[in-house]
Amino acid sequence: MSKEMIINSLSSGVEIALLENKKLVELHYEQSNAEFEVGDLYLGKVKKLMPDLNAAFVDVGFEKDAFLHYTDLSPYIRSLIKFTKTAVNTSAEERFDFSKFRIEPEILKTGKISDVLQNKPEILVQILKEPISSKGPRLSCELSLPGRFVVLTPFNNFVTVSRKIHSGEERKRLLKIVESVKPKNFGIIIRTAAEGKNTAELHADVLELAGTWKTIQKNLKQAKAPQRILSEQTKTTSILRDLLNESFQSIIVNDKKLEGITREYITKIAPEKENIVEYYSHHQSMFDHYGITKQVKASFGKTVNMSSGAYLIIEHTEAMHVIDVNSGTRITNGEQEASALKTNLEAAEEIARQLRLRDLGGIILIDFIDMKLPDNKKALYDAMTRLMVSDRARHTILPLSKFGLMQITRQRLRPEISINTTEVCPSCKGTGKVGPTLLLTEEVEKDFIYLLHQGHRKLVIKCHPMLRAFLKEKGFWRSLQWKWYRKHGSWLDIETDNNYHLIEYHFYDKKTDEMIKI
Repeated sequence: MSKEMIINSLSSGVEIALLENKKLVELHYEQSNAEFEVGDLYLGKVKKLMPDLNAAFVDVGFEKDAFLHYTDLSPYIRSLIKFTKTAVNTSAEERFDFSKFRIEPEILKTGKISDVLQNKPEILVQILKEPISSKGPRLSCELSLPGRFVVLTPFNNFVTVSRKIHSGEERKRLLKIVESVKPKNFGIIIRTAAEGKNTAELHADVLELAGTWKTIQKNLKQAKAPQRILSEQTKTTSILRDLLNESFQSIIVNDKKLEGITREYITKIAPEKENIVEYYSHHQSMFDHYGITKQVKASFGKTVNMSSGAYLIIEHTEAMHVIDVNSGTRITNGEQEASALKTNLEAAEEIARQLRLRDLGGIILIDFIDMKLPDNKKALYDAMTRLMVSDRARHTILPLSKFGLMQITRQRLRPEISINTTEVCPSCKGTGKVGPTLLLTEEVEKDFIYLLHQGHRKLVIKCHPMLRAFLKEKGFWRSLQWKWYRKHGSWLDIETDNNYHLIEYHFYDKKTDEMIKI
C-alpha cells in the first residue's frame, strides 16, 4: 500500500490529507493559534470536587473548567502531586534530580476522588480530549511522552511491549534492550514501530524523551496555575511520528518554512526517507491538483456513493451514529445472498474509511443488507475487523446481531470533522432573490481593459470552472476569449479553481505569477 501526505499551508492554519493508494483516508486541520491539543501538559488547579461523579473540575485556563475522572487519575497520583509541588517550588537556580525522587504508594482502583484531591492541589495534567461543543477539555494524570519507538511514562518502573508485536523472540529482544537503557523512575511502553530496531535507535528515542521530561521540570519552576507547561508537537510532526513507515512514498508541502521543518524532522527520525519530502510550487490549488477537494465533496455528504452503485446513508444523533447500507440496484432472488455479501464487503471497506476520515466516535450502528448464512455473517465480521486494523483510535467491533446490525464503539479525541458539501448561491446569499446587477462578462471585460491600460500585457484570469466554460463557449473562434483578443490585441489565459464560487475571479500577472488587485 502506497501512502502520501499532502500538507496544505493556509493563513489560518494547516490542512493535512493522508492518502492510501490515492484515496483520502484521513483529513486533519491544525489552527495556527490552537490551544488545548491532545497531549499538551498544563499546570492546573483543582476547583471543584464532585463526589457523586467521582470526578473533579480543574482550571487549566479554558473558559470552562476541564473534567478529571477518578479512573484517569493514575495509580501514581500521589507521586504526581508531590512531584508537581516540588518542581513548582524549586527555584530557577536549583537542580531537581528526578532519578532521586521517591515514588509514593499507589492509590486504590476503587477509591474516592475526595480522598485523593481533598486539599484541591495544583497538579500537572495532560489533555486527553480536546474541548468539544459545550464541554471543556478532558484530562488525565497518567502522563505519557510519546516518541517514535517508545512511550515514556513517569513514576513507575514497568516495561511493556505492544500487543501488535506477535513474535515472542522479538518481544524478548526489545524488552532486554529497553530495560538496559531505561532511566530510573520511568516506565516504558515499546511501540509497534520499534519492531526490528537496534539498540542505538531505541536508546536515542529514550534519551530524547528523557530530555523532554527535563524541559517539563524546568518549565514548572515557579509556574503559576493555570499555565501551559509543554505543547504537543505540531499535528504534522505528530502524524509523521505515528505513521511514518516504509510504505510512505511522498510528503508534499506548499510552504517553504513548513517544508524545512518537515524535512528536518524526517532527517532526524528516518534519514533514509529525507528525499520523499517535496515542495509544491504550482499555481493551481494544492488540494485541487491532487484530487482531494473532489474526494472531500464526495465523501462528507449524508449519502456516500460506491463504485458498484451501492451507497451509504450516514445519520448523526445525540446518542450515536447510524449507517445504513443500500444496494442501489435490484437483486434477483437467486443471487440475493451472494450479491448481499459482495455489497456488504464493499460497504465495510468504505465504512472503515469513513470512520477514520470523519473521526466518528462513540457508538456506531451499522445496518448491513440482510444475509441468512452464518458463514457470510462471519466473513463480514472478519473483514470489518481486518479493515479496522489500520485505525489508530481504540475501537471494539461486535458480530452481527440477529437483526443484521453491527455495533462498533470508537474512541474520538478531537471534534468530529463535519464539512458542509452544499454551497450558498453567491448571487442571492441563500435568500432566493437576485437583484439587478451588471452582466458578469461585461464586468470581467471592464477589469481586463483597465489592467491593459495599466501596462499589464501578459494576464491570466483564475475563476470557477463554470465561468471558464462561459468565456469559452460557442467554440474557439466565436468565444469571448477570442473576441476580446481581436478587440483589445492581448490574449487572456484562463485557469480554474474549484474553491472559487461561481462569480469569483482574480487576475494574475503571467510573468510574476502574482495576483493583481483592482
